[in-house]
Amino acid sequence: MMQAPRRATVRGPTFIRTLARLTVADLPQPTRSLSDQLSHWIDWTHAVALSTVLDRPAAALDDERINSAAEADECARVRASLTGAIVGDAAFAAPPPTSGQADADEGPDYAFFRQRYLFLQQTMEAGVGRLRDRLRQKLSAQSADLARLADVDAVMERALSRRERSLLSVAPVLLAEHFERLRQNARAGSDDARAPGEAPATAGEAWPDVFRKDMQDVLLAELDVRLQPAEGLLAALATNPHG
Repeated sequence: MMQAPRRATVRGPTFIRTLARLTVADLPQPTRSLSDQLSHWIDWTHAVALSTVLDRPAAALDDERINSAAEADECARVRASLTGAIVGDAAFAAPPPTSGQADADEGPDYAFFRQRYLFLQQTMEAGVGRLRDRLRQKLSAQSADLARLADVDAVMERALSRRERSLLSVAPVLLAEHFERLRQNARAGSDDARAPGEAPATAGEAWPDVFRKDMQDVLLAELDVRLQPAEGLLAALATNPHG
């Protein structure tokens, strides 16, 4: 009996690995280094702005004492708030009971899930954006090096925001394919309605429930990715000897 070829192991953040787990096709491994990719993502206007920030003389700073523990608490609060917004979203609420077998077989429509995914992406972008701005303000009141780091982060956020939205917009597209595959497999009476390499659904677990759990996992993994710049700023703030 011929065995199915093994899929290549996908490296990277949980977000990337989760999406790869839900797709049938193998995702290509990156062939260029991060620095090489950044050189293609940052246009000349943002490159000039970044160079200006790096070359700017250090300005005199007020001796403001920052409580880094309070900022860590704020980061935790934002993470908890956004996590709660995802977990408690209407997309993951228990569906009403179906009135007949035909309705149960057909299941929900993906347009609803796509609308909720896009809404939660906007919620995450706004919440994380406010957090990064707050942390940059705190860094700017510290040493000249930390103030420069805050300026660099602001420039990089502006430079990469469009590229970030473009890359993250792939998630609902891949989820749409996963949704349709689960539905088609359920209609065909497949015992395993998941992608290759995934664990089979538990007994009595309907395919829409499988999809809801997978979509929630992707959103929570995306939140981790979005919070990484803020966590980097927080780590820099925690090294401040005056905090």
